[in-house]
Amino acid sequence: MIKQYETVFIATPVLSDVQMKEAVAKYTDLIKANGGEVVYEEDWGLKQLAYPIQHKTSGFYYLIQFQADPQFVATLETQYHRDERIIRFLTVALDKNSIAYAEHRRQVRAGKAAAPKAEESAPAAAEAEVEPEAKVEE
Repeated sequence: MIKQYETVFIATPVLSDVQMKEAVAKYTDLIKANGGEVVYEEDWGLKQLAYPIQHKTSGFYYLIQFQADPQFVATLETQYHRDERIIRFLTVALDKNSIAYAEHRRQVRAGKAAAPKAEESAPAAAEAEVEPEAKVEE
């Protein structure tokens, strides 16, 4: 029985971009190698932590939504524990409402990503339409 999951992990802030991409590739490849399917990935970037973890006050957050067999989650979490780059992680099973919400959120984010491009050209057009105010002499 395949279920859909969402996992978020926090990687140590001392990683370079290349090292972070290697860590992400390791876990996406692990999911695929064990018969799972990566549905969605999102890089949340470097964020401040609510409290220090292992004397670190920030970390790289990364979200992966995937479909896999329920027994695979234990394997994934074991790999998180063994990886010194990962300082925290959380994996949850998604129900049908959570899956629908996640899909809606992806669509909204995709819409927002496309919207700034349209807005960038709009201010230039708006400025062209604005006429200078006439000076009133008294």
